[in-house]
Amino acid sequence: MHTGVLPHRDRHLLLFERRLPEWLDTIADAEHRQLLNRFATWHLLRKLRATAAKRPLGPGAVKTARTQLIQAAAFLVWLAERDRAVGECTQTDLDAWFAQDATARRVVQAFLRWSMDHQVMPRLKAPTIRTENPAPISQHHRIALIRKIMTSDDLPLMERIAAALILLYAQPVRRLVRLTVHDVQRDGDQVALLLGDPPTPVPEPFAELLFGYIRDGRPNRPGGTLPASDWLFPGRRAGQPVDPATLGKRLTAAGVPTLNGRTATLRQLVLQALPSVVAGMLGYHTVHAEAVAAQAGGTWKKYAPGDHTR
Repeated sequence: MHTGVLPHRDRHLLLFERRLPEWLDTIADAEHRQLLNRFATWHLLRKLRATAAKRPLGPGAVKTARTQLIQAAAFLVWLAERDRAVGECTQTDLDAWFAQDATARRVVQAFLRWSMDHQVMPRLKAPTIRTENPAPISQHHRIALIRKIMTSDDLPLMERIAAALILLYAQPVRRLVRLTVHDVQRDGDQVALLLGDPPTPVPEPFAELLFGYIRDGRPNRPGGTLPASDWLFPGRRAGQPVDPATLGKRLTAAGVPTLNGRTATLRQLVLQALPSVVAGMLGYHTVHAEAVAAQAGGTWKKYAPGDHTR
């Protein structure tokens, strides 16, 4: 597919489609198997195919779909142990299910909504489970990490670049792996990253480090017989970027807290500039950026009304 011999198909979608019948065969109850097949075909696969038509699927999307299926199967088994069919589920049953481990079981909500919408089960109320952003690292810790990755040659260059993109631009690992060398642009002395709209400026010394990595530091994968990869973080498979889980493990081993560091960076940025502007430049939703600003004590929405030009 990478060299054009075969038509392009999304690899992660293909793997999910191939493994779905094998997984369904492991479901002993025929009615459960039929219902899960309907859910997977008309909800999960439909969403995955729609996403794959717009952009490449990441492993996270398929992992989420697989987890939703597994949790749906577990919910059906749990109901059966209470001598209930899914169509006989009550609000008491649903409350008892979530009471045992609400956070871990929240992924079953997609199956519940689908089942209610298609009259498979009664219309019940599933709890709203909110997950908070991970606790941010301190600003002092963040600055120390930035100084380390900019000056230390002990860390591999790939980890230094990825860490800088997290600690300077609050980029999640799953988004890092989708960046290409074309997302780094130079216009004279100005360097910019295409993370959102408008492009985000890249200051020195990171700009020099970034271009040095693109020119000489990227891993030589998958081999000299294949065309050079445009991915900023190329993976081992032809035409594929590095797996987000692999990059995340490498950053953790290098002492970079990916989630906590990203949270700290986004908080600092929305305190220094208008959240809507930060959101646009970094590829975040404005609502999310404004919520983070409010949590961090931002005051952008608290200016007194009136004509401030006088």
